[in-house]
Amino acid sequence: MTEATRVRELNDSFRTTFGAGQVMMTSGVAALPYSQREAVLAKVRTYDDFTADNDPHGEHDFGNFELAGEKFFWKIDYYDTTMDAGSEDPADPSKTVRVLTIMLADEY
Repeated sequence: MTEATRVRELNDSFRTTFGAGQVMMTSGVAALPYSQREAVLAKVRTYDDFTADNDPHGEHDFGNFELAGEKFFWKIDYYDTTMDAGSEDPADPSKTVRVLTIMLADEY
């Protein structure tokens, strides 16, 4: 299995379950009505529109979509276990904390 394949599997597992990592949202997403926030979270969990343009490394670490007239981005970043620096090996879950951030596109 290649490193990119392992990272993709870990990212997909995290993104679809929100387990084994931290999920963050920007203030703009947090300010949305509860039902819209829930719809955004559901859309992130079920996102599968990966292309060579938005996923050039095949790691499923970024996505964008529109919902209720708003454009959203989500991104997975990899940190070391102390959360002080980037992970030295995102394919190794014992060395990596995944952080998924969801934002309105205009907050980027």
